[in-house]
Amino acid sequence: MTPLLLTIPETATALSLSRTTVYELVRDGKLATVTVGRSRRVRVAALERFIDQHECYAGTRRRRK
Repeated sequence: MTPLLLTIPETATALSLSRTTVYELVRDGKLATVTVGRSRRVRVAALERFIDQHECYAGTRRRRK
């Protein structure tokens, strides 16, 4: 079964980024999180949406809308 929520370290691994960078994305409102108790989790759907929003066409700097 595929998890619905990822920890920040799992999200960082999935994006090949550091934990610090993921926390910055969360702080800047670029990546949505869910609070469970005192922990933050990232919905897999939010991660996919983030990737879709930051996808670029080859040879351009424009993001896909």
